[in-house]
Amino acid sequence: MIIFKKASDLSKYLENQIKNEKKVGFVPTMGALHQGHISLILQSSKENDLTVCSIFINPTQFNDKDDFNKYPVTIEDDIHLLELNGCSILFLPDETEIYPPNFIKKNYELGYLEYCLEGIYRPGHYQGVCMVVDSLLSIIQCHNLYLGQKDYQQCKVIGKLIEICKINTRLHITPTVREPNGLAMSSRNRRLSNAEKEHAGLIFSTMLTIKNQLKEGDLSLIQSNASNTLSNEGFMIDYIEITDLNLNQVKSWDGKISLIVLVAVVTNHVRLIDNMIIC
Repeated sequence: MIIFKKASDLSKYLENQIKNEKKVGFVPTMGALHQGHISLILQSSKENDLTVCSIFINPTQFNDKDDFNKYPVTIEDDIHLLELNGCSILFLPDETEIYPPNFIKKNYELGYLEYCLEGIYRPGHYQGVCMVVDSLLSIIQCHNLYLGQKDYQQCKVIGKLIEICKINTRLHITPTVREPNGLAMSSRNRRLSNAEKEHAGLIFSTMLTIKNQLKEGDLSLIQSNASNTLSNEGFMIDYIEITDLNLNQVKSWDGKISLIVLVAVVTNHVRLIDNMIIC
């Protein structure tokens, strides 16, 4: 694995590889890697000649400074994991490589995707996500971009970014990787004790209950029962929403359109998000 810290060096290297008809896959991360990230690396390695992983904790997507400061940093372990799993290139920039002095801040027209669900609780978050991904994709001219379904709304936002900025890359969304109890793997899980991780498996089982109880008609009772289940177990609920796959809220189901349930809860000051396609 080759490690690049300078954007110009990486861009030049990849330009030469692409000229030699090498196909490039890209997995952007903020580090603290787990098997969910590794599944993206493995998928990219199957489908491309070169796989680039970036590790950059992006300050512009944090609206809570404390959350930014507590984000886990495990770079030595991350490098080891990437080497073990066939990553070709690691991009390890500092902030000036992503946001150089001549960086021009854009406003991305994301529509309702910016203001629903996560956007309500993290104002400005998706502008920051678009800012960093736009910058990374200008450095890493990849053919294929790989993201995990756990951050479903973020996947939709980045799909919109690719569309509005006419970026020549194909987005691949891969299934969420879970712990044995169903808890979605996340870098933030490191801030939970083993007992708290076990308890957080209730998020998955609650979504599964929604899926099993789903029927045509009004969805409010199913939704409120799920919220009560998690509240009674000590979780602070930000939202439990049932939407179509474009994140439009669905209050009454016709039995035809595909649905997804999205959840955001807080336990012991750690915010966890998850989702499940339920039909």
